[in-house]
Amino acid sequence: MSWPRYRSGEYREWCRWRACSGSCSGEGALTTVFVSHRGADGAVAERLATELRDRGHQVWLDTWEIGLGDSIVEKMNDGLTQSACLVLCYTDEGSASPWMSREWMSMLARQLGGAGVRLLPVRMTGGAPPAILADLKYADLAKDWPRGLAELCTALG
Repeated sequence: MSWPRYRSGEYREWCRWRACSGSCSGEGALTTVFVSHRGADGAVAERLATELRDRGHQVWLDTWEIGLGDSIVEKMNDGLTQSACLVLCYTDEGSASPWMSREWMSMLARQLGGAGVRLLPVRMTGGAPPAILADLKYADLAKDWPRGLAELCTALG
């Protein structure tokens, strides 16, 4: 059996197309996702973002999207307005960094305003969500990464 040859990047696009199996939007991604995290939790947030992207989601992660010389506020605003979901990654250290708070609070305001966006809490290494989000079920990656990831992917659609 001979496998098709792909130029750089083509194989990943083919894998995304196959992962979608006809259920994707016209752009080839399942859901646009903004990953909100503390800077200190960047490595675990990038692991999550990579796994979501590998499953066909279009993922916005600050370290992937903000380049040298870019306006941080403009890029974050673009990412938030173009995303259907915000994944709030919280840890033992909390979720109260100034940037994170602005990100999830803006998404919550849009959700409450009827914008059709979703806020999905994810427990990365422990801790508790902000009090106002305590009633939302969260994906518990700290307890069981594969199961929590599967639950998150189900919620993302």
